[in-house]
Amino acid sequence: MTADDLDAVITNETRAYAFPWPRGVFADCIRVGNECHVGLLGDEIIGHAVLATGAGESHLLNVCISRDYQGFGYGRELVAYMLTRAVARDARVVFLEVRPSNRVAVQLYESMGFREIGVRKGYYFAPVGNEDARVLALDLEAHWPPEERPL
Repeated sequence: MTADDLDAVITNETRAYAFPWPRGVFADCIRVGNECHVGLLGDEIIGHAVLATGAGESHLLNVCISRDYQGFGYGRELVAYMLTRAVARDARVVFLEVRPSNRVAVQLYESMGFREIGVRKGYYFAPVGNEDARVLALDLEAHWPPEERPL
């Protein structure tokens, strides 16, 4: 992901989420050197993801697939790619937050080996009040022993 991709990223983000990230957050993530990637289908940006890494841990901050391309496995591919980026940055664990109401995302993450380790009360904006976040983690060393890592 580069600054030139942000128009498409923001279009996908605002169509996919009721409470999208603003452009400035993506720009800041690029600026500070987070793993910021887009998913392409041909020349079209159909998804994006952001991963922060430090001290042996990664945090999957954002994953989004355009509404037009949801349900075809592209989200799984993008998350799998971001896990390889976490491994490349020597992370031992990946964390993320997910809305309990986003059942498709919860099912995806759990099917990939993520497990709930906690709850953040009132973490997300909601149409009325706030919604909790489920905090999930994936132990990369257990998921991918060093001899089986893709990198």
